[in-house]
Formats: sequence, C-alpha cells, structure tokens
Amino acid sequence: MHRSILRRPLSSSHRAARYRKSFRYAASVAGTDGTRTPRLGGPSIVLVGAQLGENIGQAARAMLNGGLTDLRLVAPREPWPNPRAHAAASGAGAVIEGARVFATVEAAVADLRWLWATSARPRDMVKPLVTPRQATAEMRRLSPTGDGCGVLFGPERTGLENPDVVRARAVITVPANPGASSLNLAHAVLLLSYEWYQGGLEEPPPARLDRGARPASQHELAGLFAHLEEQLDAAGFLYPPEKRPLMVQSLRNILSRADLTEQEVRTLHGVLTALAGRRWRRDS
Repeated sequence: MHRSILRRPLSSSHRAARYRKSFRYAASVAGTDGTRTPRLGGPSIVLVGAQLGENIGQAARAMLNGGLTDLRLVAPREPWPNPRAHAAASGAGAVIEGARVFATVEAAVADLRWLWATSARPRDMVKPLVTPRQATAEMRRLSPTGDGCGVLFGPERTGLENPDVVRARAVITVPANPGASSLNLAHAVLLLSYEWYQGGLEEPPPARLDRGARPASQHELAGLFAHLEEQLDAAGFLYPPEKRPLMVQSLRNILSRADLTEQEVRTLHGVLTALAGRRWRRDS
C-alpha cells in the first residue's frame, strides 16, 4: 500500500522558488535555454494507477514543457521512487523529485478546489465535455496561477473509473480521429500543458526563428527582382514577350511572400551571379 503524503499545498510562488534552482542543470538538454527564467506552477497533474515508470517520467517532461510542476501519483503500479521515471524525465528530474504519492484519489485531490478528469470514451453520466483549450481557459478564469486546480489522468490501458470521473466538474476530451482517439499518457499531459502555457502568454510567439536577422527592405527586394529578371531575360526564360509581365508578377509575388531577410537577399544575389557565370563559361 502506498502511503499518502498529503502536505500543505504550495502556492505557485513557493513552487517556483523551490524548483528554479533544480532546473538549472536542465540547460544541457537540447532545446533548453538555461539563460531564461522558466515558467513554473500551474494546475496539479494527478496520475492515477500509472503502470510504468517511463510513462511517469515522460509525463513529467511534458508537464515542464508547459511550466507545470505539481505532480501527484495515486497508487502507481511500480514502487516509488522509480529510477526509470527519473531517466525518462530527461531534464525534468525536479518534477519527479517533487512528486507526491497517495494511496487514493480522494487523498490526492483533497486540497484542490476545482477538478477535471480526462477520458477518451463515453460515460454513463451527465457531465460537460471540454477540450484542453476550453478547460485551461476556465482554470485561468478560476485561478490565474492554477493553484487549486487539478486534472486527473487514468491508467494507460483502462482510463479512469467512473467514481473518479464523478469528482470532476467536467471531462476533458481531445478532438481526434474517432477511430483512434486514445492517447499515450505523456501525449495527453503534453496537450493539456501546452494549452495551459499558451493561455498565459502575454503576446504570441515570434512567427519565425530569425536570430535577430533584419528583414529585407523594399529597396533591397527591388534590387533582387531586377537582378533575377535580368538573368531570366538573358536565359530566355521570360518568353514570349506578351507573357512577360504576368510571369514577372508571379515571381515577385513568390519572393514577397517569402518574407526574406537582408542576408537571404544577398545569398540569392550570389546564387544568380554564380549561375550566370556558369552559363557564360559554358556559352563561350
């Protein structure tokens, strides 16, 4: 029997202070920027009857991707702590180390004020169905930091039992292929975490990874257009003459939509020059 370890709930600020130092080592993980302050806190993730340590570790990693840190385990099948969970967490070891184990769902959610359950199958009960996006939006309305909110995830093979679903204010379901709507545990946690994180962004993420590159000016684009058209005229591509205006328009439209940077324009000038030199050497 797993011992219930229910403690006084931590506020999001206390959780952040508790975990921030532990997350510094995660900077060695690909895709992690150790110079930036991680977003921590959010709603509690409650995994009921998780079967494999690896699945718990992967779920912890998915939680941290969305800034969630409060992991609660209800009667995991394998003994806890579990070294395979820690290994699978891949940079989210602090989430694993801070996980609390409970004997029952009732004990695990006792301090939570609002609860949601996840399910991919219909239930014989009247219960609102919401998407992860709708659920996380409601969580932020009820508690901007996520304190007091929790989400139940059932065992990988069977899902939650009806008595556990009954506890929830709503059932979270992911719109997916009707013939294959069951998700891996970590995937389901990731979807919820992602929507939680997106709902807290003050501004949309950059449309592209430009590494500070300067967008090309209209003057620079006009120079590229002129260079391209000059080379295409020399190669006999813009023919017959009556079709030239429409062809030029199409090419300019393609390049304009590309949202080129100043460096990319210079690179394309170099490409055109190289091709022209090769053609000149071949024709001479």
